[in-house]
Amino acid sequence: MRILNAASRRGLDLPYVRAEQAEQDHQVTLVLDVNAKQVGQLYREWYSIADVVHVGPGAAHSDEWRGHHPPTGVSIETQRAAARA
Repeated sequence: MRILNAASRRGLDLPYVRAEQAEQDHQVTLVLDVNAKQVGQLYREWYSIADVVHVGPGAAHSDEWRGHHPPTGVSIETQRAAARA
């Protein structure tokens, strides 16, 4: 739900949403039309959610997703370990 909230708070259209179980985890697939700034914002916000393990482009394979987006000084692994404890 937090993944969808991040998109809806920005007023982004969600023309396609698919949530499914992937072994012990869950996978959410979204289709969004976003600009470079929104890509960075969503990437950082989604990775700040403790249980998110991967964020990336789908069929478009946009180069915008390949850059460094998480803020420096934030250890994603530490956050995930704390959330699982």
